[in-house]
Amino acid sequence: MASFDFDLLVIGSGPAGQRAAIQSAKLGKKTALVERKAVLGGVCINTGTIPSKTLREAVLYLSGYRLRHLYGESYAVKQDIAMEDLLLRTDHVIRHETDVTRHQLLRNRVTLFNAIASFTDPHTLRLSLVDGSGEKVVSAANVVIATGTEATRASHIPFDGQSVFVSDDILGLKQLPRTLAVVGAGVIGCEYASIFATLGIRVTLVDRLPRLLPFVDKEVVESLDYHLRQMRMTIWLGETVTSIERVENGSGVHVRIRLASGKQISAEKALYSIGRTGATAGLNLPAAGLQADERGRLKVNADYQTEVPHIFAAGDVIGFPSLASTSMEQGRLAACHAFGVESQSAPSLFPYGIYTVPEISYVGRNEEELTQQNVPYEVGKAAYGEIARGQIVGDDSGMLKLLFNRESRELLGVHIIGESASELAHIGQAVLTYGGKIDYFIHNVFNYPTLAEGYKNAAFDGINRLAD
Repeated sequence: MASFDFDLLVIGSGPAGQRAAIQSAKLGKKTALVERKAVLGGVCINTGTIPSKTLREAVLYLSGYRLRHLYGESYAVKQDIAMEDLLLRTDHVIRHETDVTRHQLLRNRVTLFNAIASFTDPHTLRLSLVDGSGEKVVSAANVVIATGTEATRASHIPFDGQSVFVSDDILGLKQLPRTLAVVGAGVIGCEYASIFATLGIRVTLVDRLPRLLPFVDKEVVESLDYHLRQMRMTIWLGETVTSIERVENGSGVHVRIRLASGKQISAEKALYSIGRTGATAGLNLPAAGLQADERGRLKVNADYQTEVPHIFAAGDVIGFPSLASTSMEQGRLAACHAFGVESQSAPSLFPYGIYTVPEISYVGRNEEELTQQNVPYEVGKAAYGEIARGQIVGDDSGMLKLLFNRESRELLGVHIIGESASELAHIGQAVLTYGGKIDYFIHNVFNYPTLAEGYKNAAFDGINRLAD
């Protein structure tokens, strides 16, 4: 490796890139990270995960959502919520996270380049410095591509960033609409649709698939569907969008969406959310011996290695699940594999968090998967409404669901919808990881009052179902 400028060069400073660079540095390797944007953190910190979750929290607080069961549907902390109110908290969190990221990288002596990277050969990259000071050519023994994704923009859609926009544009919205159409009911579409609906905005959600979030447990999705409709959301599934156009009238610009079925949707604004495309177009991948698929994504093996052995890829750029949490682990593992360091992980037990309103999280297998695999399973459920903490926090409709083998009693899956779902899932994840049984939750003592008590309630419910 002495003939190279760096032992590892990472392209992209999102969750995967950060962890890859820091892991490499902690192994004593000479490490560099290239980021094309003016700020570190990638989409995760600047336009994606952190902003959307902070925006969600601001909406839940200002709208009074958590206290409506007590004070009535008209209750709100602030009337006439504006975009500026939501951005106040979001901007603060983004600045903090950006600073933390820079500090972590510099503390670990990672060399930072603010530049656009492109391959000239498999070991060499040209860096076009963003400050306009010229170019720099660097070489690396190993490379990790962690460039993330960009919101997919169809060429025939009249995007203007205000009336027709993608998720990356949301922080730039000048005002909130009274009505909104969301095209695409994936994770991002469902999250933003529910966030805007919580503000009282009339939302129409449309998708070509016959059900929401097909990879999520069916019963949980049915509960989400019910909650969304309770927030006056119109949901049209199995529909194909044929055109989106901006129409000007006396009151300004609005959006008209035509569906193949003949239906039309009229709204002040439209969020186009049909997926994301890997940000690989400017990398000159052929020079490295690589080729992305039609969505800009890279194919990797179990070690996050591409077809070129010393070039790895991690994070959203390799596709599903495209979550910040899983991307962090992928980046860490990629750096370990690059230097032959043994490291273990359990991708099948990665937790998934979906920040809709209400929140969803799960880990392990769901009922449909277990049925297809002919696993003899049983179900145990706990309703938030039966847990004191559920009443305290204002969520009496959440649910915690456990799946376990009815013969061995081994825990197989945990599925939660409701307040703090993404936090609660980690308890079940720990038990799944060590192959524990549902009996653990019965024997364990949980703090009272907590939502975690739901595990004990669900376990008792499941065990009672085994009685002949």
